Amino acid sequence: MPEPDRIIRLKTVLDRTGLSRSTIYRKIAEGTFPPQLRISVNGAGWSEAEINRWVSNPAAYRAPLTDHLAA
Repeated sequence: MPEPDRIIRLKTVLDRTGLSRSTIYRKIAEGTFPPQLRISVNGAGWSEAEINRWVSNPAAYRAPLTDHLAA
């Protein structure tokens, strides 16, 4: 049975990628970094599987065309 995907928060994403906060948000806007997932009214996180996919090959990553923060 595959392991369930976890939602990770910004601090973990920063630690795993080595990117700055502003670089992460710029790359999200460009479509070259996984978008956030809304987890509550004031909270968001990232799919651990998507971050792992980005870390394994950052140059080839292209975000899905869906808007994960849509209400």
